[in-house]
Amino acid sequence: MSELQDLVALIRANTPLIVIETRDEARVVELFRQALMQVWRALYSWSITEGLRRIDFDRAEATDVAPDASATLAAIRAAEQRGIYLLFDFHPYLGYASTQRQLRDIVQRHDAGTDKGMPHVLVLVGHEVRLPPELDLLAVRYTPRLPDAAARLKIVREEAEAYAREHGGRRVEADGAAVQEIVRNLRGLDPVDVRRIARQLIYNDGALGANDLPELARLKFELLNRSGHLHFEFDSARMEDVAGARRLKRWIDQRRSVFLGAEAPAGLDPPRGMLLLGVQGCGKSMLAKAVAAGFGVPLVRLDFGTLYDKFHGETEKNLRTALASAEQLEPCVLWIDEIEKGLAADSGNSDGGVSRRVLGYLLTWMAERRSRVFLVATANQIDALPAELLRKGRFDEIFFIDLPDAETRAQLFALHLRKRGLDPEAFDLGGLATASDGFSGAEIEQAIVAALFSAHAAQAALSDFLLRAELRQTRPLSVLMAEQVSALREWARGRTVAAD
Repeated sequence: MSELQDLVALIRANTPLIVIETRDEARVVELFRQALMQVWRALYSWSITEGLRRIDFDRAEATDVAPDASATLAAIRAAEQRGIYLLFDFHPYLGYASTQRQLRDIVQRHDAGTDKGMPHVLVLVGHEVRLPPELDLLAVRYTPRLPDAAARLKIVREEAEAYAREHGGRRVEADGAAVQEIVRNLRGLDPVDVRRIARQLIYNDGALGANDLPELARLKFELLNRSGHLHFEFDSARMEDVAGARRLKRWIDQRRSVFLGAEAPAGLDPPRGMLLLGVQGCGKSMLAKAVAAGFGVPLVRLDFGTLYDKFHGETEKNLRTALASAEQLEPCVLWIDEIEKGLAADSGNSDGGVSRRVLGYLLTWMAERRSRVFLVATANQIDALPAELLRKGRFDEIFFIDLPDAETRAQLFALHLRKRGLDPEAFDLGGLATASDGFSGAEIEQAIVAALFSAHAAQAALSDFLLRAELRQTRPLSVLMAEQVSALREWARGRTVAAD
């Protein structure tokens, strides 16, 4: 059924108490006025500032009822005509026992053998409506549907027309393809937020184009991430900034069009996620950022450390909120860094079973989600991950990021030298790659940084000699933690897909 039909059904059923959580009060009023065309009731609105008014006519008519909550409920109970009462921000007054009792008397009018007045429909409207438990059990929560693509496009056009009126008829320059992309990316927002973001994009420069998409992603993220559990990664790496990982890059390239497409081709499911396992310092975080750039979508990072709360049930609630926010940001890449630290396998006793419940909800979300949120999880310790997360089907693929080979190490030297304004052609990249056998990408970068400090102290230019000297003085992780690194590489062989 449509949104309006759902509402009409509730009114026809004489639902005594409806709760609507929204910031768009005008839309609620308009919905109920439309519903009156199919099922007639007297329609009233109430607020503490304007009191009780009848609003089912073209003009609102004030009543002589005092604006306080108790007098309003007394008037509703005494009314001799069935009515719909939209009570805006009424719930704070339910903290008083007398007001709560009055409301319960009206709501429970259908009790057998009682006659408590006409079957009114009371509607509590607010941004966040929290009811006492005894009232919450009696309420039906109705959620207005979010605007579809046609409604969002209409709002964007209205804002463009408003801009033209304010600027002497100057029309908004609009790229048709970019406008469709903007409308698509406004999905998941209510009409108020769609209008606000559309207005901001238009009024920035009087145009709508592809250059507005990054700003739209930022505005949408700031709007949805009220919990603070997600972090918007502004500096996503380009695929060409990553050395090696040829197989992983090809995997992303093959799936880009299916992930971004409105509908997947027959027989193909949209890509859902990958686990990046590897030796520390070998570029898992860089690759997570590059995946977002490869798909051409925003990257948001979920910090498991911020989810955990000492109060029972709050941790799971925080995870649900964070994942719901990520879904509203679709299409996007959701990155969970060092996932083993948040989902470490245990007996369920050390933290009261919180980790197990968090894992359970995450696995359910991974299996049932339909949104275009591509999950990238990174991990360093495979033995700390629960077996349920690793079974086939949880991730599309598990890639292993190994220590770089000689060719990749030469690319890493070139990338980091170029990043610091130096010409890689002036260095013996092949010789440096040989000298850095067993080094990770992070260790190669730090060797360059240390050599630059040595060159600065000696007031000399960076040279192969200084770079080799730093490499000789460094003991890489593959030497310091040889047993652990070897065990991880051995486990990954035959169980994962090599990224390079």
